[in-house]
Amino acid sequence: MLPIPGCCWLCLMPLALHQQGICSSCYRQLPISAATCPRCGLPAAHTDRECGRCLQRPPPWQALVAVGDYQPPLSQLVAQLKFHHTTALSVMLSRLILLSWLQQRRNRRLVRPHLVLPVPLYQRRACQRGFNQAELLARALAHWLACDWQADGLRRLRAASVQHQLSARARRRNLRGAFSLEIAVRGRHIAVVDDVVTTGSTVGEISRLLLAAGAASVQICCLCRTL
Repeated sequence: MLPIPGCCWLCLMPLALHQQGICSSCYRQLPISAATCPRCGLPAAHTDRECGRCLQRPPPWQALVAVGDYQPPLSQLVAQLKFHHTTALSVMLSRLILLSWLQQRRNRRLVRPHLVLPVPLYQRRACQRGFNQAELLARALAHWLACDWQADGLRRLRAASVQHQLSARARRRNLRGAFSLEIAVRGRHIAVVDDVVTTGSTVGEISRLLLAAGAASVQICCLCRTL
């Protein structure tokens, strides 16, 4: 999927600002979730306070920012980036994350991160794919947020079973001890970037690792939040 320069990735209509990558009409068609919990990012009755799930069993991170649900056309764009090597999409997709982050900051004074970290791939998988999509998204997001980012701040220590084939409990077992922290984070607000958050097992394990190392807070930034 290759767009005409200066045109919308979805409808190919010319853009006034080609850096945006998507026109306002197509942006309004994205599956953006309006009523979601600010902590877990799942559907909720109120957007200004944590949902009942989080009150009973809070996730280890402090906030989750997602563009929308894993549905077309957003899911198609994610698949094009991740599985079809359309890496040029990463700038437009990271801008969508930025817009969602700015909205949350206006609504609930979300803290600006000191550091942006991508969810790492295991070395073998990164070599097979040729890139880490989370790293591409994190780099552009950090630029717009005017904060630091570290491509290798987190490291995946071992390969694991494919997550989408596992139950939520098996995912948590699968990820225990799967990551290491390679940099100092004490006292810093951290944003962890991934493309899709499903059960939250991966970002949850990373969040626990960061908070145990003294991070001031952890927020999750992703394109899609789904179950």
